[in-house]
Amino acid sequence: MELAQQKCEPCRADSPHVTRDEVTELLKELPGWQIVEVDGVHRLEKMYFFPDWQQAMDFAREVGEAAEEQEHHPQLVIEWGRVRVQWWTHTIRGLHRNDFVMAAKTEQIALEYSAARKA
Repeated sequence: MELAQQKCEPCRADSPHVTRDEVTELLKELPGWQIVEVDGVHRLEKMYFFPDWQQAMDFAREVGEAAEEQEHHPQLVIEWGRVRVQWWTHTIRGLHRNDFVMAAKTEQIALEYSAARKA
C-alpha cells in the first residue's frame, strides 16, 4: 500500500522506532526528504518553495489540516515563499512509521497544490 494512503496508528512510549533498513526503504518513496538530528532526536525534513507568502501559508494550512485529521502533528516553519516541514514522533523521541506516512501525505498535498496553481 502506498504510504500516502495509510493511516497513522496511535503511539505509546514503547512503540518501535523505524530501523535503519526501514528508513532506507521508506526514504525511496519520499524524494527530497532527509533525516536531520535536532537535540539528539532524528526527524524527517523537507523544505517546500512557493512564489509568495500567501501560497506558503495556504500550503502550511493544508498540511496542518491533514495532521489534525491523523492526530499526528509536524513542526512547520513558514517564511516568505517557503515552508520547512519536520515530522518526528514526540512520544518515542524519534522516527516512527507514522512520520513517513505523514511525509508522504505532505508530498501528496504538495503535488495537488502545485497542480491546482498551474490550472
